[in-house]
Amino acid sequence: MTLNPPIRDWSGRSVWLVGASSGIGLALAKELVQLGARVIVSARSAQALEDISPAPHMRLPCDVRQADDIENALEQMSRADCLPEIVIWLAGVYHPMSAADLDIDLVEQTLDINLTAAYHGQAALVRRWKASPGGVRHWILVSSVAGYSGLPLASAYGASKAAMTYLAETAYLELRPLGIAVSVVNPGFVDTRLTRRNRFRMPALLTPEGAARATLRGLAQGRFEIHYPWRFTIWLKFLRILPYAIYLRLMRGTVPRGDGQQQSGKTP
Repeated sequence: MTLNPPIRDWSGRSVWLVGASSGIGLALAKELVQLGARVIVSARSAQALEDISPAPHMRLPCDVRQADDIENALEQMSRADCLPEIVIWLAGVYHPMSAADLDIDLVEQTLDINLTAAYHGQAALVRRWKASPGGVRHWILVSSVAGYSGLPLASAYGASKAAMTYLAETAYLELRPLGIAVSVVNPGFVDTRLTRRNRFRMPALLTPEGAARATLRGLAQGRFEIHYPWRFTIWLKFLRILPYAIYLRLMRGTVPRGDGQQQSGKTP
């Protein structure tokens, strides 16, 4: 069932990628430039943005933890007559940690970057889109299957992604009357600088390029939730509908032994 207007032709469309310096964001930037989109890339590192090739339409360094940075980036796009029609929000960090050994500084950083920044981004975008109506706009949040249900060593990361998916669900319901489409992307394991810190075999591991192509296929189908690879994500979807008595018993066997710092194989 199509819940959003399908995006099949990217030619001439203004697309803002937030978190485009590496991983899925970088792969999407390269793919969308090739497809003819007017791609605006943002990340904290100005040098990383300069290294992106083929060249995007605009490079705007932005620290998403600073609400003023988000506003300033949007102001620069507006002045350049390039207010984005489509925004793909990929900014995120990943710090595996046990519930028995929390690092509160890293918990706060994870929630700030993975979640609170997305709220700032949505608020700033919707305000500007409402002030310049016309055409369908699309707000796309890149979350994770780690947010489906509780997983070992994902106390902060999984919680931030579960909340991001919730944000996407409420945004879909409440922004649709304003002509704003909303999608959430829930990848499994993708080979990025963040997941390379995992010390376990990651099942159904995708390249960033494969993840980018899967994301674009989902948008071309007008899907609200885009999850991949299906051979992995479908099992996680099944696990989350099990009664807690069964789910928790199954997951108990994945909890790492010892000091809690060993990493399990269940955190995308």
